[in-house]
Amino acid sequence: MYETPEFKIADGPFIPEWHSLEAFRVPQWYQNAKFGIFIHWGPYSVPAFGDEWYSRKMYIKGDPAFEHHVKTWGPQNKFGYKDFVPLFKADKFDADAWMDLFVRAGAKYVVPVAEHHDGFAMYDTEFNPWNARNMGPRRDVVGEIAAAARRRGVVFGVSNHRAEHWWFMNGGREFDSDVNDAAFEEFYGPAKQQSETPSKHFKEDYLARLCELVDNYQPQLFYFDTWAERPPLSPYLRYFAAHYYNRAASWGLPVAINYKNHMFAPGAAVPDVERGQLGDIQPFFWQSDTSVGMKSWCHIEGETYKSPDLLIGDLCDIVSKNGTLLLNIGPRADGSIPDEQVAILEAIGAWLKTNGEAIYGTRPWRVFGEGPTVVPEGHFTDAKRVSYTSADIRFTTHGQNALYAICLAAPSGEVVIRSLGTTLRLAQRGIKQVEWLGTNESVLWKQDETGLRVACPTGPGGIDARVIKIRF
Repeated sequence: MYETPEFKIADGPFIPEWHSLEAFRVPQWYQNAKFGIFIHWGPYSVPAFGDEWYSRKMYIKGDPAFEHHVKTWGPQNKFGYKDFVPLFKADKFDADAWMDLFVRAGAKYVVPVAEHHDGFAMYDTEFNPWNARNMGPRRDVVGEIAAAARRRGVVFGVSNHRAEHWWFMNGGREFDSDVNDAAFEEFYGPAKQQSETPSKHFKEDYLARLCELVDNYQPQLFYFDTWAERPPLSPYLRYFAAHYYNRAASWGLPVAINYKNHMFAPGAAVPDVERGQLGDIQPFFWQSDTSVGMKSWCHIEGETYKSPDLLIGDLCDIVSKNGTLLLNIGPRADGSIPDEQVAILEAIGAWLKTNGEAIYGTRPWRVFGEGPTVVPEGHFTDAKRVSYTSADIRFTTHGQNALYAICLAAPSGEVVIRSLGTTLRLAQRGIKQVEWLGTNESVLWKQDETGLRVACPTGPGGIDARVIKIRF
């Protein structure tokens, strides 16, 4: 058995027990939103090398980040991770400009990483002097993003990855580095081994930081990364969830928690699949989080980017299976967003402007879709499949009378929707109207035992048509 946290939760309907927390209900705003923006940004954006784990890998001998660091910045006892903080100036950071871009992209919620494994807080906190309000940007980054989001009606959430800080910097214990300098213990510590059980002090401090984020910023979504599912932390997560849900009840704001693996009991929060998807319609609402980049969650030099078509296809696949997509971007250290990332978001937004009614506020149909491409299931599978084809179709619905058939790649000639063949049970009701979203052309279609056969539009705008709207 693990100890009970010494923490008084907010008064309200929830207590820190799973049977109580399972009374949680997924907010309507979340089920309707379908698309959000994740943001990984911090001192690790300064070296812009490898990935967002640079702060750890620069202290691990033999890792490319170690060699890169020594060559570029000097030995770790002379220039450590702490020395990136003054260089993280964020002089081009403009939360309103970011939010304008996210709105153009069609995002309905935004989730900045409030603290990554590196231990640098991107918000104003009394628990950690190493924060963006006191150092580096000298601005409450999370607070500015929250205000900009709320001004535009975008739902604001936060992400906290501090659990892994228990061991994250431990490579620096193995040689002469500044991780061993007692003057920086508050930043680099504890730097223990992963096999060591977190101390009670670490767990109490962890819970207090989580609740401070809730109390001070009132996020409507709270995302947890991995490692928090370790059994010693489970009681603390239950206390956090009860506190958060009770706070939300007092605010009158519907909220949700994201979790991975077996961190929460089923029904007590919303499960998340990192860099992956699920294979079929789920009876529960879920989230996929992935990044625009293939290599990293933060900005790095030499990143390989996913195409807008691929990401739009993923969005449609996820929504058809009762999910939502949280898509990550990584700004540069100065706060500017790389042109490649801007172009991806603009392209997604342009598609959603035309086809958003097939995404926002929809629910799954009787089957999620059809087609030849098999989507691998589970975490870290986003690079393990081939591209979608125009024969890959996903279904969403609005009420009883509108069905959307979304081609995951731009079609040409004719689309055959085999799930609507007249001999199948799925096609019991008669079809009254068929149209392509984004074009006013009359649509030639027929339905027989092979399926619903729909001619592709040929006029202006037809080349990008991907969504067939079917009325019963």
